[in-house]
Amino acid sequence: MPNTRYSHCIDAGVKAAIAQAIEKHRRLGQSIRIWRDGKIVTLTAAEIPPRADSDTAF
Repeated sequence: MPNTRYSHCIDAGVKAAIAQAIEKHRRLGQSIRIWRDGKIVTLTAAEIPPRADSDTAF
């Protein structure tokens, strides 16, 4: 099924982009909002865990 292959590639790309955006916010000292336990929660930059491969330049 070709569509399944493409959907996996799209999912992987979206996840990578989100991870990069979150890491960028952490590095710039910006907060993010996440959904946790049915509520919107704000995480400060200090509360965002660094990515394992955070040496990636933006």
